[in-house]
Amino acid sequence: MNNRIEGNEKRHVFGRLLGYVRPYTGTVAIASLMMLATTGLELYCPTVLGSAVDHFVEGADYALIRRDGLSYLAAMVLMFILYVGQIGLLQTTGQNIIFNIRAEVFAHIHSLGLSFFDVSPVGRLVTRVTNDVESLNELFSGILVRIIKNGVKIIGLAAVMLVLNTRLALRAFVLIPFIVALTFVFKKVSRTCYRITRSKITAINTYLSEHISGMKIIQIFNREDEKNAEFRRRSNDLFRANFREIMVFAIFRPSIYMLSILALINIIWGGSALVFAENALKGSGITVGTLYIFIQYVQSFFEPIQDMAEQIGTIQQAFASSEKIFTILDEEPSIVSPDEPAHPLDADGNIVPIRGRIEFDHVWFAYNDEDWVLKDVSFTIEPGEKVAFVGATGAGKTTILSLVGRYYDINKGRILVDGVDIRDMDTDELRSAIGQVQQDVFVFTGNIESNIRLLNDDITNEQVKKAAEIANASTFIERLEHGYQEAVSERGSTLSSGQRQLLSFARTLAYDPKILVMDEATANIDTETELLITEALQRLMSGRTTIMVAHRLSTIQHCDCIMVMHKGRLREQGTHQELLAQNGIYKKLYELQKANA
Repeated sequence: MNNRIEGNEKRHVFGRLLGYVRPYTGTVAIASLMMLATTGLELYCPTVLGSAVDHFVEGADYALIRRDGLSYLAAMVLMFILYVGQIGLLQTTGQNIIFNIRAEVFAHIHSLGLSFFDVSPVGRLVTRVTNDVESLNELFSGILVRIIKNGVKIIGLAAVMLVLNTRLALRAFVLIPFIVALTFVFKKVSRTCYRITRSKITAINTYLSEHISGMKIIQIFNREDEKNAEFRRRSNDLFRANFREIMVFAIFRPSIYMLSILALINIIWGGSALVFAENALKGSGITVGTLYIFIQYVQSFFEPIQDMAEQIGTIQQAFASSEKIFTILDEEPSIVSPDEPAHPLDADGNIVPIRGRIEFDHVWFAYNDEDWVLKDVSFTIEPGEKVAFVGATGAGKTTILSLVGRYYDINKGRILVDGVDIRDMDTDELRSAIGQVQQDVFVFTGNIESNIRLLNDDITNEQVKKAAEIANASTFIERLEHGYQEAVSERGSTLSSGQRQLLSFARTLAYDPKILVMDEATANIDTETELLITEALQRLMSGRTTIMVAHRLSTIQHCDCIMVMHKGRLREQGTHQELLAQNGIYKKLYELQKANA
C-alpha cells in the first residue's frame, strides 16, 4: 500500500516537473532528435571498425580500409557537431526552466500572508529558492533527454547484437537481471538518503541565517564557543547525511562496473571459441571483426546502464528537492483578493479613491485557534482623524494596525474602509492607500534613494527629495558624502536608529497614503531626532487618517481620540482630558509614567 502511494506521489511530482518543460517542447524535441542521431552514429561506428579489422585480416585492398577510415572520421565529425548542438540547446533550456521556477517560487512567497512567515524560518525559504531549485538544473539540462537516449541505445545495441549472433548476445544479457535488481535497491535507498540530506541542508541554512542575524546578541553574552559547538554538531549531521549518500553511490557504481567486466569476460571467452570455430570450419563461427564489434557493443551496452544509474541518483535528488519546493508552491495564500473587488462609492454610485474612514464592527481575532487577541472590538475613525491606541503589552494594539491593512483576516465581525468590507476590496488598492511607519525600520541593501522609492518608478527624484525634506530626513542625507546615492548596507547598520526612522518617514511620504499607521515611531530615538520627527509628524498627518500606537503618553496628547485596550477589549476612549476625567485605566497609566519621568 505504501509503495503504491509513494509511486503515485512520484508520478505526480514528475508530471508537475514536466509541466515546466512544455513551453520548450520544440527545443527539447530538436535536441532529442540530435541525440538520437548521435546514438545511431554510436551504433554505426563499431561496425565500421569491425569491417576494417576483417578487411585487414583477409588481406583486402588498402582502399577498402581507407574507405572505412574515412567513414569513421565522417561519423565522428558529425557526432561532434550534434553533441555541441544538443548540449547548447539543453543547457539553455535548462537554465530558462530553472529561472522560471526560481521566479515562480519567489513570487509565490510574496503572495503568502504574514501568518506563513510567523512559522517559517527564513533559512528554510532561502534553501528552497536557491539550493533546491538549483538541484533541478541537471534534470532539465540533460537528464530527461539522456534517459531517452540511453533507453534507445540499450535497445539498439541489444537488437544489433541479436542480429549479429544470438548465442553471443544472450551471453551478454545473462547478467541483466542482477543489474535490474541492483538498480531497484539503489533507487529506493538513494531517495531516502537524498531526502535526509536536503532536510539537513535546510536545517543548517536556517541555523546560519538566524545566528548571523543575531551575532550581536551572541557576542554580547559571550556565547561564541557554545554556538560554534552547536554548529559543529549540525554540520556533522550534514556530513553524515552526505557521507551516506556518497557511500550508496560508491557501492552501486563499482558494482555495475564489475558486472560489465564479467559480461565482457564472458563475451571474450565465448566469442574467442566462435572465432576459432570459424577459422577451423568456415561458416560455423564468427569473424575477428564481429568479435571486435561485440566487445565494443558490450562496453557500450553497460555504459548507458552506468549512466542511467547516475541519472537515477540525480532524479532522486531532484525529486527530493522538488517535493520541498512544491510544499511551498502548494501553500495557499491566506489573504486573497476577490475576483470582483468592491470599491468605495460616492452618493451617485461612482467609484472614488479611498478617503480613510475606518470602522471595526464587533471584531474578534486570534493568531492561534481561539486564543483571542481581540475580543468584540468596535470603533469608528473618521477621515483625517488622529487616533492613538494605548495599553499594556499584549493588549492587542499592534494587532489592530496589522488588521487594518489586511495582513491577517479576522475571525468574526467586519472591518470597513469607507463603508466597504476590506475582504471585498482589492488588496493592492487597500494597501496602496496605507502607509506604515514601524518601530523596527527595515532598510534594504542599496542606497538612500532606492530605500525611499522601493523600486517604484512612478516616484520621481524630485518627489523623493521633497518627501525627505518634509520628513526632515534631508538634514542628515545631504550631509552624507554621496547624498541620496549613499550606499547603505544590509538592515541599514551604517545608519543610526533615528536616521533609519527619518528614512522610514520619507519612504511613507513618497507614497502619499490616505491612511497613516505608526507603531511606536518615536520609541528608540534621541531627543534631538524626536524633535525633528515630531515636526515631521505634524506635516505627515495633515489631511490623513492617522492610527498610532505609543507607550509614551506624552506623544499622543494632541490626538483627536485615544483608545485604551486592555486584555483584547476596548475599555476606554476619548481625548486626553476626557480620559483623565474618567479616572480609569488611562489615568493610572498616565500617573505611573509621570511618576517615573
